[in-house]
Amino acid sequence: MPEPKQVSTTGTIGTIFRVSSGNFLEQFDFFLFGFYASAIARTFFPTNSAFASLMLTFAVFGAGFLMRPLGAVVLGAYIDRVGRRKGLILTLSIVASGTVLIAFVPAYATLGLLAPLLVLLGRLLQGFSAGAELGGVSVYLSEMAIDGRRGFFTSWQSASQQVSIVVAAALGFGLNHWMEKAMVDAWGWRIPFLVGCLVVPFIFFLRRNLVETEAYKARKERPDTQAMLRTLTTNWAIVIAGALMVALTTTTFYLITVYAPTFGEHELHLSAADSLLVTLCVGVSNFIWLPCGGMLSDRLGRKRVLLTAAAAALATGYPVLHWLVQSPSFTDMLLGLEWFSLIFGFYNGAMIPALTEVMPEAVRVAGFSLAYSLATAIFGGFTPAMSTWLIHATADKAAPGIWLAFAAACSIGATLFLYRRRAQGSFGL
Repeated sequence: MPEPKQVSTTGTIGTIFRVSSGNFLEQFDFFLFGFYASAIARTFFPTNSAFASLMLTFAVFGAGFLMRPLGAVVLGAYIDRVGRRKGLILTLSIVASGTVLIAFVPAYATLGLLAPLLVLLGRLLQGFSAGAELGGVSVYLSEMAIDGRRGFFTSWQSASQQVSIVVAAALGFGLNHWMEKAMVDAWGWRIPFLVGCLVVPFIFFLRRNLVETEAYKARKERPDTQAMLRTLTTNWAIVIAGALMVALTTTTFYLITVYAPTFGEHELHLSAADSLLVTLCVGVSNFIWLPCGGMLSDRLGRKRVLLTAAAAALATGYPVLHWLVQSPSFTDMLLGLEWFSLIFGFYNGAMIPALTEVMPEAVRVAGFSLAYSLATAIFGGFTPAMSTWLIHATADKAAPGIWLAFAAACSIGATLFLYRRRAQGSFGL
């Protein structure tokens, strides 16, 4: 992959901030849905069983991820064809529509069945947009990166997500501190969603001032959608292996962020405020470890960092959670999730640049987005639902660790496969 000769006339820091701002909004709303799953379940999916209501809520949460592969192909191909800047403005428009819809939908008691259907529509819009947003941002950062620092630059795609976790968790902690729990469950959970709506105009302003990358402008051929689909089909093994390489990232991420407040409250019997405070701390540590992982992969190579972090997840996924549920406390939950945060930060810091480097140039956004979206749809998006079901089916509160270990095994196999193909000269990583 050719290195760009120029970063941007607006400056490196400003460009990173502009391109990742929309990614913040995208993930902010995803996290809120998981943070307030219990309240959303009671508002839109009331049943006689708390377990059934929560499972319906997590199923709708996961449904948004099923839209990601479609968004990856449709919107990813659009971004590869018309340019990074125009495409990222479109993805922001779509996710903003989903955000506004979820924030203002009346409860089931008011609209009946139409209420959960509108919530589902909002999640589908968010998922469709997210299918290409992450890929578009990652490729933009990769193409504007300074020589030898692609890992560090692309790490800010994920780092922007951690900022959204911190803001969402801080809002949740504040609500639980200043409001009665009954008020939060009844209507207070909507306040963070309304905050997301208020920042939309500001993010549109930032995205509008993006400049196109030099790498994209230097491309002489820009194939249409059919040609891109043929290229993706030809490289199906790379896409599937790429998705499996992403499996550990998405599973760990949604386990220690989106699912963490529910796990802490329902399984560890901690207060909602304590669970959200742990999640806030995890978001801060993720923000620190991600650039470290990216820089380390620039120095030591992607493969070494990927395999080391994945092996750590495989070996400790279940044991750490088993230790945690034996003596649940705020401190133990913080320590356990911070260990997974370290693994996630170093693995993802190396994985993002590796995935941008493996994809054919003509379909770089579509290929990255499709691989990432498949992994998120199969592993990450359904991690809350899978964790809830595993605990219910096995009566073992540490069972989500089995799911995490499985994802780690998949990522190890995919990494070895991709780098073996590299050694054979099939493509360059």
